[in-house]
Amino acid sequence: MAEPVERPTDEPLNRWGGWKTPKYLKRGSGADDLRLVAGSAVLGLVVAAGAVLAAGPWDSGQRKAERDLAAVQQHSGGAHHEEGAPDGPAPAPSAPAVLGALGTAEGLTTAAGAGDLKAALTPLLDVPALGCVRTGVVVDTATGKQVYARGAGTPMTPASTVKIATTAAALSALGPDHRIATKAVLSPDSRTLTLVGGGDPTLGEADLRALARGTARALQDAGTATVRLAYDTSRYSGPALHPIGPNENIAPVSALMADEGRLDESRKGPAPRSSDPAGDAARAFSDLLTDAGVTVRSAPASGRAVRGSRTVATHLSQPLSALVERALTNSDNDIAEALARQTALKAGEPASFAGARRAVTARMKALGLPLAGTRFADGSGLDRADKVTAGLLAQLLALAAGPDHPELRPVLTGLPVAGFSGTLGDRYTATSPATGLVRAKTGTLTGVNSLAGTAVDAQGRLLSFAFLASGTTSPGDAEASLDTLATTLTKGGR
Repeated sequence: MAEPVERPTDEPLNRWGGWKTPKYLKRGSGADDLRLVAGSAVLGLVVAAGAVLAAGPWDSGQRKAERDLAAVQQHSGGAHHEEGAPDGPAPAPSAPAVLGALGTAEGLTTAAGAGDLKAALTPLLDVPALGCVRTGVVVDTATGKQVYARGAGTPMTPASTVKIATTAAALSALGPDHRIATKAVLSPDSRTLTLVGGGDPTLGEADLRALARGTARALQDAGTATVRLAYDTSRYSGPALHPIGPNENIAPVSALMADEGRLDESRKGPAPRSSDPAGDAARAFSDLLTDAGVTVRSAPASGRAVRGSRTVATHLSQPLSALVERALTNSDNDIAEALARQTALKAGEPASFAGARRAVTARMKALGLPLAGTRFADGSGLDRADKVTAGLLAQLLALAAGPDHPELRPVLTGLPVAGFSGTLGDRYTATSPATGLVRAKTGTLTGVNSLAGTAVDAQGRLLSFAFLASGTTSPGDAEASLDTLATTLTKGGR
């Protein structure tokens, strides 16, 4: 029987995707923050009763109703990890401790009720909408204890929830302040200029224009007015096409591309994609060089930078923390594959699907996570060969919430917020008890549905969870069932 055609996976269900973070998840740890969490149910209801449905976009796109719940904290530092790289833009809001010391406030030290959770969750996992195989794990992040488990070690196709592992691996390997560089380098004879891709899929027209202007100034200072233009994509290796083939959910994976190879004005979701994103980016750069006063002798050609070339201009991506948050909030497949390859490069592996698989696996092992039966075939979750367990995802989310791995915080702050942002923007109503209290990554392939994230229960405890299902026949019914499971966690299993 032929494999069903994949439907678009995990793209935002509304037009307000952003990756700002509610204040109660951006504060430091401590009793005050725990009281904020304990009162977040009230906050969620207040917000839901307000202008959630009518509000328009703000800043990076999240609804205005969340403005008063968001805190922007600019931090200094944030350098690209290469010597001599120029200062880039200020880092995006980093992700400080997220409910890191849940056991420190009076009244929140009692472990989550395992008995209540078992009684409540087991029948919900048995509903026919979740298909023939379903697994689930819940962890009390304050203690690190597993308080509910069903098939915790069963390998499952995770769909886009694998992005949790992809992004955590990149943060663990590179740190949240790492930036990806795109460079213009000039050959020793000053005749050939090469645009060198570093693997930043978010490079945009404005970035290319700034890079072209900086290049033009450097060429003028060097007395060079005419160049040949080449472009170098050698930082990546292996096949460019994802195993699913040409698809509106992902461009050919290349170390050089602009706007994720999108052929329309979109910034997220399915879109027509270029079959030659590197060539398109180089041709756009050529035109911008011309606008900046540089004469380009011929059409840009693919090729490696000449040995001994010197860097004349550099563009740095947003910090890795911001890329991670964007990848998770909007389920961005192109960014996820880029992050997997950045992890591979850091590990000394080829920046390919195979190299990324080995590198991400190694980072998960270093974090002490259970790996039996797992396979990270890609970074995005589009590949059905991906296999993870509910135990791995729930434990990884608990690590991100704990005090020992602050570098993983953007995994939590990037998760879509129920009823507010990204792929959960339209999956919870304004009156749902889970609105604002659940943050989770969705996963959807034909016959596969998953949800993994965090929930604040009625006593203010932060629970991490992962629910994975396969053999589903109705995506809508499966998603509703998963949402009910997460909602049940916010009520303490009642």
